[in-house]
Amino acid sequence: MVVAWIVISVVVALGVVTAVVVRTRHRPPSFEATESPEHPFEVEPSRPVEAAAPAGAVVEVRPAGWHDGLGKTRGAFSSLRALRRQTDLDTTGLGELRETLLGADVGVETTDLVLATLRERLGRRASGPGLLDALRAELLELLGQGDRTLHLLTEPGVTNVWLFVGVNGVGKTTTIGKVARQQMAAGRSVLLAAGDTFRAAAGEQLRLWAERSGADIVSGAEGGDPSAVVFDAIQRAAARGNDLVLADTAGRFHNRVNLVEELKKIRRIADRPPGAVSEVLLVLDATTGQNGVVQAREFAAAVGVTGIVLTKLDGTAKGGVVLAVQRVLGLPVKLVGVGEGPEDLLAFEPDAFVDALLGA
Repeated sequence: MVVAWIVISVVVALGVVTAVVVRTRHRPPSFEATESPEHPFEVEPSRPVEAAAPAGAVVEVRPAGWHDGLGKTRGAFSSLRALRRQTDLDTTGLGELRETLLGADVGVETTDLVLATLRERLGRRASGPGLLDALRAELLELLGQGDRTLHLLTEPGVTNVWLFVGVNGVGKTTTIGKVARQQMAAGRSVLLAAGDTFRAAAGEQLRLWAERSGADIVSGAEGGDPSAVVFDAIQRAAARGNDLVLADTAGRFHNRVNLVEELKKIRRIADRPPGAVSEVLLVLDATTGQNGVVQAREFAAAVGVTGIVLTKLDGTAKGGVVLAVQRVLGLPVKLVGVGEGPEDLLAFEPDAFVDALLGA
């Protein structure tokens, strides 16, 4: 009996040891165990992530660039790039082109305009390379040269103000943070105005970007008057000699005031000396497609938009909305977001954009 119990105990002990060895061998390779007196055997990611960076730190991320950043939109145009190998192309190629442009959210009117121009240029028959070359020329013409400069007035005693407008969820606050980082890197002193006083945590989000970029910031009470925040920011910037005020605005006002009238009020106050509005940038989410054109029309009528910032271009196959916005509204796309990194906000370059789509 005693011998039997000894045998059973040995077997159980061996089983426990085996289980521990198996679990150790199959530990996920992307995690490593670290032991500390406060948190024994705490499991942490083996690679650092941006969220883990200390406050005020700037995490360097390789810019996505046009080719990588337009991956999904490029995919929508892949069937057209295959046409380049065809030496004899009939009108069915134009039908395929129409489907591609509509699928990329170029819009019906703009697509039909492109096709009509191509038919006139190419006649009844053309080669695949000829079609793509003609398409490239037409897209560049649609995008136009435009004034894509971000303007700064140089008159003495003038405080430049860039207003950022747009509906909630388009990436407006994040865009302001990235622009602040770029302007600070260019040697300008920047002050942020947290004028979105109605969206929960908008001010705190902008404050984090201010810390990362080294910019100053003026905030107001949650639910307060956004115009007062912008006014205070301009006065402080003038007193401190800041070169530029980047002003956030609310995308939705929860029935407290009329959006259009509030934006007009902010614009009027921002234009009072010493302030001068040198840019009104409308931030649009590329994933919304043609809805962005509707938004752009309404904001342009209200506050005199000077340019478009198109965000999340890397996350959608609907990048053709750039063409629709440019043609319908005549507003230049000045900046585009092609990734999550702080450097993935690029100055819009028509040549680079079209070449990335068509693989030129």
